[in-house]
Amino acid sequence: MRRFHLFHRRWTRLSVLSVAAGSLAAVVSMAAPSEAGTVTFGSGSNQFNMEFVTIGNPNNAADTTGQPNLAGAVGYTYGIGKFEVSEEMITKYNSNFGTDNRLVINTDNRGAAKPATNVSLNEAARFVNWLNTSTGNQAAYKFTTSGVNDDIELWTPGDAGWDVNNQYRNSLAKYFLPSENEWYKAAFYDPNKSGGAGYWDYATGSDTGPIATTGGTVAGTAVYGRTYPDGPADVANAGGLSKYGVMGLGGNANEWLESFLAADDDNPLRGIIRGGTWFNSTADPFLSSSSRTDGSANLENGGVGFRVASLSSDAAAVPEPSMMVIGTLFGLGGLMAKRRMKK
Repeated sequence: MRRFHLFHRRWTRLSVLSVAAGSLAAVVSMAAPSEAGTVTFGSGSNQFNMEFVTIGNPNNAADTTGQPNLAGAVGYTYGIGKFEVSEEMITKYNSNFGTDNRLVINTDNRGAAKPATNVSLNEAARFVNWLNTSTGNQAAYKFTTSGVNDDIELWTPGDAGWDVNNQYRNSLAKYFLPSENEWYKAAFYDPNKSGGAGYWDYATGSDTGPIATTGGTVAGTAVYGRTYPDGPADVANAGGLSKYGVMGLGGNANEWLESFLAADDDNPLRGIIRGGTWFNSTADPFLSSSSRTDGSANLENGGVGFRVASLSSDAAAVPEPSMMVIGTLFGLGGLMAKRRMKK
């Protein structure tokens, strides 16, 4: 029998694990081109394409109206997946492991084009690592154990690609999970906003909630207001686009981000989750720039998926401000979650 529970609303303080004590580097402007366009992964019958959108306008100002405060300032150009990662992509990733189930990722089974949900943050990081290593690039995340849902570890100064400003992400990696600043900018920032560049409250380029839809690509719409059994829309039919042209950043499925809470003996590693779901009854606040929640890195949640971000392989190490200065965390009530036991 399936068990469901709620994320409880809570307040907690973010721990700056990715910054060495007393170190706060300036954001570096980076002119290197991002990975954009359509990229093919896998081989033979297990090939799949992932489309990336360029998020330009480096050194944009941070937003002071959402959560966290400040948010969205990124000092470089990067790419972000136009769509959420689909079940089909995970299935084709799994084909690489044959009978060795240690790195196989299990998802909900709603359909090949549906967002891959019930994937933990640790599992999403394993998938991203494979995107890198299968294309001759450096893995983004460090694991020293073989279990697919074992926690991400910090890179250390002796590791090639170690970055004092983001010790979770290897600076030599090409593909990775978006940080909170990278995700927030792709969702809410508009370089051409009337009156000057700035941020919208919703990822559809508006300060009013999007129109609820069951799917499609109509501007100003998002997939929410459904029931949990209805399920999400296909990743390429998840409502209107953000101002940069990214789909599903509000509604459809929540998304894991590469931003973390403290981990210690009593509190396991936890990651930030944003974006809202198809079963949120209203857009406000769940789909808005003021909403964020978190979950343990090994949580497999029926409403949470992820998307991939990218930098060119020749990009220099870049300080990630979202890992340096992040405000108080708002828990998001009403998110239905499901845990499954791994074999």
